[in-house]
Amino acid sequence: MTIPRAPQIESTPDGREQRSERSRGAIIQALFHLVGSAVLQPPAQQVAASARVGIRTVFRHFSDTESLCAAMAARVQAEAMPLLQTHEPHGSRSQRARTLLEQRVDFFERIAPYKRSGNLQRVRSPFIGGQHRTLVRTLRADLLRWLPELRRVPASFVEVLDVALSFEAWERLRTDQCLSRERGLEAVECTVRTLLGVPDPRKGEVSS
Repeated sequence: MTIPRAPQIESTPDGREQRSERSRGAIIQALFHLVGSAVLQPPAQQVAASARVGIRTVFRHFSDTESLCAAMAARVQAEAMPLLQTHEPHGSRSQRARTLLEQRVDFFERIAPYKRSGNLQRVRSPFIGGQHRTLVRTLRADLLRWLPELRRVPASFVEVLDVALSFEAWERLRTDQCLSRERGLEAVECTVRTLLGVPDPRKGEVSS
């Protein structure tokens, strides 16, 4: 019987490149899992153990931190951004405000550990700083998409509402004030309804 020879792709330049890409993919997956598990700044040793690669391999790939950040951001965006597009705006202003809040809370809860990790690195990472600014603009555009009537009110009012619906406000409620998801949502909804001057139809009032 003839024993087939194992392919020798690892010894070729292309084979080494493929192995490097596999290692890089494993490192990114390890980072994604660790940060998602609230290890906001995982040490290289923990990443290596989770990725099942050598510590030198981790250090070699960590030297290109901006590229790793970009790969992580792409993973997070692919999972989280659709949460902002679950529904299309329709209904009364009160109904639209409620749906906007529910979508945004789902989004914030999904990105929370990655945003916290990014905030720790934002000062020294141009990429993460840019991502933060892009998120702020995206959420502002999303707010105006759901409540287009805000285009006709004073800009200062929109600024206040934008802050009330920001990740930073949600993080304060969840982390510093230790509110549950449900109580945090109630607090933000109370703020938004007060600012917009719309009643809560669940309390027997007619929505605007």
